[in-house]
Amino acid sequence: MYPFMGQFKCYKILTVGLVFLVWIIYLQMFWPDSITYRPPGPRPVSKFASSFMEPSFLLDSLPQVLSNLTSLLYWPPTPGDGAKLLASTSPQTSTYHLKGPTQASYTLGGYLEAVLVARDHWGRPKTHGGDLFRAQLLGLELKAGVPGDVQDLENGTYHLSFPLLWAGRAQVQVRLVHSSEAVGVLRRIWREKRATVDFRGYFRGIQGHEETVICNIDPQSTGAKRSTCQYKDAVSGELWFCAQPPTLPCDSLVGHSSGSYLKVTTRHDEDLLAWNVTDKLLSQGISPILVRPAAPINTSLALKPVNLHVTYQVGPLMAVDTTRGIVLHWRAHSWPLRSLRTPVASLHSVVRELAGLAGGPHTVVVLGLGAHFTTFPPSIFVRRLAGIRAAVTALLAREPSTLVVIKLANTGYKSVYGSDWFTLQVNRLLRAAFSGLRVAFVDAWEMTSSLALPDNIHPGKLIVRNEVDLLLSFICPT
Repeated sequence: MYPFMGQFKCYKILTVGLVFLVWIIYLQMFWPDSITYRPPGPRPVSKFASSFMEPSFLLDSLPQVLSNLTSLLYWPPTPGDGAKLLASTSPQTSTYHLKGPTQASYTLGGYLEAVLVARDHWGRPKTHGGDLFRAQLLGLELKAGVPGDVQDLENGTYHLSFPLLWAGRAQVQVRLVHSSEAVGVLRRIWREKRATVDFRGYFRGIQGHEETVICNIDPQSTGAKRSTCQYKDAVSGELWFCAQPPTLPCDSLVGHSSGSYLKVTTRHDEDLLAWNVTDKLLSQGISPILVRPAAPINTSLALKPVNLHVTYQVGPLMAVDTTRGIVLHWRAHSWPLRSLRTPVASLHSVVRELAGLAGGPHTVVVLGLGAHFTTFPPSIFVRRLAGIRAAVTALLAREPSTLVVIKLANTGYKSVYGSDWFTLQVNRLLRAAFSGLRVAFVDAWEMTSSLALPDNIHPGKLIVRNEVDLLLSFICPT
């Protein structure tokens, strides 16, 4: 339940804006040893390539469960091709109700259960599953909330279950994020398209002459009509490609930025993903329930930022607390990073950063992985996760007392380029990729699904405060 979390005896020492899909922060902290708890940027290879291969040693490091993406990312199929918009699931006609009779009050620590019936725009019950519904139990007076568990019975009905974690009034709220037909569009694009965005590479000659080209995760996605420039991360082995500039050599690449969103949808796809049928509340089906009152908990935070005069979206950023001996470092991931123009030398891979950390009982590493990979097939994210898992494994092997925390992706986007459905799949991959390792998770999806706040890919202060509190509970568990 959020925002009510236990008081911690340790200082509240960390706050961080959750900006990018893959970022890394680490803290160097100094406390008595008796307390226990759980190089430069990529160098261009300057090769010309028309194809590329995934580093086999990275894929070998993944858990076996990740080897079968079809099984791991299973989602109930949508029969047919969803050709009729009116036959898709409608937020206006779908309904939900209590599973049992209404009670005068409910027991703290128990569960509230409900049944949801998906219907099309004509009001007819659906006979298959696959819709993306989000359910919440909200305590508006206490500013509390908890996500409901939504079980797809794959017959047009869904079982909803809400833990009763606080005392007071509570209200069920259900929204249709995407119909099953819209999910079918997202799934098709995610798996069949090489990329749904591109990037810009900036090349500079000796006399200052610049040329700008398209870059991407593979040669075909650069749109190059001739050879491409290939760049290989010296540590992770991951590849990046740019169309060859008209006159300048490949090793003159100096800048990187976001590019364009590519047209990947049909008119019918866009109708299924339109705003009037996306992320809409269902009509209230359950009256408010009563449990009993409680009070919120306050937290205090203290860190001073240091201006390093860099591109804020990319970093590196730093904050310090000289009184408590804490230093926080933050930076975004390397390619594929959607950002303002930034020097290529500032793009460090997560694997490279982890390889340069000694680790130890005074080091906390937080990895935020997610959103910038929803514009590529899942195999691209799996490749990145393979390298990061290997680097985390090596870090924990050389210093087992290092605390590594994985922040799961949060709710936010509702488009073909980034959707909550994509985020669910990304989080499945994250949990599978780090299974078997001694790491902790901050479930940002659960937090942003819990409270009566507008979805935002960059959550507000209340969500960040809860994420920080949970992180601190791993650092200072007593």
